[in-house]
Amino acid sequence: MSSTTRASRGSLAAWLTLWYALSAFLLILAATGYLYWALARNLDREDDGTILDQIHILRVLLRDHPEDSAAIRQEVEVESGARQHTKMFIRILGPEGRLVAETPGMAARLPQGLFPKPQEGREGMAIRTQNDSFRLMSALVALGTQDRARLIQVAFDRSEEDKLLAEFRGRLVPLLAVSLVLCGAVGYQIARRGLKPIGRISETALRIRSTTLHERLPAKEFPAELGALARTFNDMLDRLKESFDRLSRFSADIAHELRTPLNNLRGEVEVALGKSRSPEEYQETLTSFLEEAARLSRLIESLLFLARAEHPETQIHREPLDLGRVLGGVREFYEAAAAESGIAIDLTVAGAVPAELDRTLLQRAAGNLVENSLAHTRKGGTITLAASRENGTVKVEVSDTGCGIPAEHLPRVFDRLYRVDRSRTAATGGAGLGLAIVKSIAELHGGTAEIASTVGKGTRVTLVLPAEMTKT
Repeated sequence: MSSTTRASRGSLAAWLTLWYALSAFLLILAATGYLYWALARNLDREDDGTILDQIHILRVLLRDHPEDSAAIRQEVEVESGARQHTKMFIRILGPEGRLVAETPGMAARLPQGLFPKPQEGREGMAIRTQNDSFRLMSALVALGTQDRARLIQVAFDRSEEDKLLAEFRGRLVPLLAVSLVLCGAVGYQIARRGLKPIGRISETALRIRSTTLHERLPAKEFPAELGALARTFNDMLDRLKESFDRLSRFSADIAHELRTPLNNLRGEVEVALGKSRSPEEYQETLTSFLEEAARLSRLIESLLFLARAEHPETQIHREPLDLGRVLGGVREFYEAAAAESGIAIDLTVAGAVPAELDRTLLQRAAGNLVENSLAHTRKGGTITLAASRENGTVKVEVSDTGCGIPAEHLPRVFDRLYRVDRSRTAATGGAGLGLAIVKSIAELHGGTAEIASTVGKGTRVTLVLPAEMTKT
């Protein structure tokens, strides 16, 4: 495999690895972030629940023993500080902010102004001081008259929760780092395995030569997406092989067709130079030489026309035509030759058949078909020229009552240099380019050429052409 192919493949693998690693890491990051948020929210709810329980105890105590200040101080100053794992700060205020009871040390750490206004069912408020963090909540207890109302302020020390969250964050950082590395490694392995079928396709493509066009990819062994690519690649190889085979046959046929007239020319010159001859004999040799040269020139001209017709930039000159008149001119041109062979040429055109086509190319196509019919129709036979227009297309038909073509030859009669009777040579039966030229002319106009034939009854060739130039 070439370095260019390896570099390209590595680049694609790198991109796939990068996208997989990023997407997987982002999913992990989102999941861990959600877990961290859920943990923090649960801790807040637990703290709020603890604070609300404490407020409920104080509310009941104030309602049942409003004058028992000793019991209240016991709960506020002693019970709140006696907890081992939860540290609570409680303050009870009377009207106009008069202090009723307070956890020792609370005034210095949590002034009254830090607490939110009392509101039933409200979540606690989180604050952070210089060294600690707290969750605060206030509640108002009405004891009948305004001068007996009490304001409860409770603060929950969240130091333990902060330590727990900090430990959680500390463990998440290395975990995410390891996850990123693992995502990259797994992504690379997935990308490399996923690109193996593409590598096989590349290796097969590199092995393809003119002698190995038979190789195919096992499309069924690939995943569905790459299987479609492999089938497309195999279809391309089928087309290439077919084109290469046709080109090989065409090259061999050209060599054969050119060899015959060249050998004839060489032979005639060698005979003429073998001994002294009369002027009449030299003239006869030159005449034969000229005939072979003309035949060779026509063959080369036909091959050049076919080559130009395949070029995508080839332009044709369209002009308004009446197909009846064009075919009438072709009929007149070949009528004398047909009469000498005892063959009738009929023209069947009902009225005017207008179309925008290339006059010269259309005359050449019709002329080639008439020449083929003259060569394969016996004395007393008939050749019919017809034209019609329907739904934006025109049909030009040339039919005869000749010997016909066997069915096995019909798929290939439009191939270049193909002859139904392989014993016929360029001198006796043409070069086998007439129908190929007819097909090329039809395709230059954006149409098609069709043939139907029955042995012993005749042949009909139909050109189906767009009546007007397609506007793009």
